[in-house]
Amino acid sequence: MSQTWTLDDMPWSALNPSLVDKELLETVKTAALVEANSADYVTYLCNVFADDPAFVEAARVWGEEEAQHGAALARWAERVDPGFDFAASLARFRAGYSLPLEATTSVRGSRTGELVARCVVESGTCSFYSALRDSTHEPVLRRICHAIAQDEAAHYRLFHVHLKRYLAGHRLGFWKRLKIALGRVQETGDDELAYAYFSANVWSAAGARYEREACAQAYWRRAMARYQRQHVRSAAHMIAAAVDLRPAGRWLDWVVAGVWGLLQWRLARLRRVAA
Repeated sequence: MSQTWTLDDMPWSALNPSLVDKELLETVKTAALVEANSADYVTYLCNVFADDPAFVEAARVWGEEEAQHGAALARWAERVDPGFDFAASLARFRAGYSLPLEATTSVRGSRTGELVARCVVESGTCSFYSALRDSTHEPVLRRICHAIAQDEAAHYRLFHVHLKRYLAGHRLGFWKRLKIALGRVQETGDDELAYAYFSANVWSAAGARYEREACAQAYWRRAMARYQRQHVRSAAHMIAAAVDLRPAGRWLDWVVAGVWGLLQWRLARLRRVAA
C-alpha cells in the first residue's frame, strides 16, 4: 500500500461519468489490469535479486503500491461502468499472459541491466499517468492519476538509487545501458498491453478472439492521444539520467522533438487504420 495515500482518500462522491468517453474508459481498464498484475513482477525481481535483502524488501513494497494503483483504477472503472467485472478480467489476463517466473537471472543480462530497464518502465508510467491526468476533466480520475504519477516518480528514484549502488560494483558501459533502455522502450509493443486491452475490453464481444496487432493498435491509439509534448520531455529526461546522459541541453530538445514527431506520425497512422 502506498505510504502517502489510500483508496479512501479519493473523492469518490465527486465521480462524474458524464465526463468519461468510451476510449478513456477502455484505456483505464487496460491500465488497471497491468498494474494489478504486479505480484508476478515481484516474484521475478525477488528471484533475480534473491541474495540482496534490501532490494527484495524494496521490490515487495513497490509491488504493494502497484497493486494499489490497480485497485484504485479498477474501482473507478467499475463505478463508471457497473458492467465491468474487474476480477474476471484480471483472471482472464493472468491466464493468458505471464512473466518468466522461473528465471533466477535477469533477462537483461545482469542485475545492473535489470535496474536500467526498471528505471525506463517507471519513467514511462510516470509520464503516462501524468498524461491521463492532464487529458481528463473527470475529478476522481485526475486525483487517482496524480497520486499514481507521484508514486511512479518515487519508484523511479528507488530503482535509480539501487542502480547507482550496482554500478559501483558492476560497471555497465553507456552503450550497453542505452541498448537496454531502447530495447525496453520497444517492448511496450509486446503482448502485455495488447492482451490486457483484449481481456478488459474485447473478450465479451460476439466471436471475439485475441489478435495481438489489432489489440495493440487499438490500445496505443487511445493512449497516445493523451500525451502532450511535456510528458514526452519528462520521460526523456528520466531515461537520460538512467543511461548516464546529462538530462539537459540542446540534444535533449532534439530528442524530444524527434520522439514527439514520431508519436504524432504514428498516432495519425493508427487513426487512419481505425477509420
